[in-house]
Amino acid sequence: MKEVKSKIETFKNPNKSRNYTITITCGEFTSVCPKTGLPDFGTITIEYIPNELCIELKSLKYYLLSFRNQGIFYEHVTNKILDDIKNAIKPKKITVNGNFTARGGITTSVSATYSKKIN
Repeated sequence: MKEVKSKIETFKNPNKSRNYTITITCGEFTSVCPKTGLPDFGTITIEYIPNELCIELKSLKYYLLSFRNQGIFYEHVTNKILDDIKNAIKPKKITVNGNFTARGGITTSVSATYSKKIN
């Protein structure tokens, strides 16, 4: 299946001198199981400490919607979201949690974290 790309837009951090945490929750995340072609549903939670830039939420919504028809495993999509956001905003720290609904009685949660190395 062809990957759809949606750009994550940013804006300048209004409080660069302070460390603070931004938490974003998308409770209606959907993608497709690459093995069965069946829809997957879950909640994606993004928690980050901004550096110079913050995520613009409308563009994030469209970015997350771009996975709707993609065949992608939970582990891959969680890490891809982390990498794409990390590359867009270069945060001090970011964690992406994917909590996916039960299929066949099994639920899956995937968590990926990046922390900026401080010299």
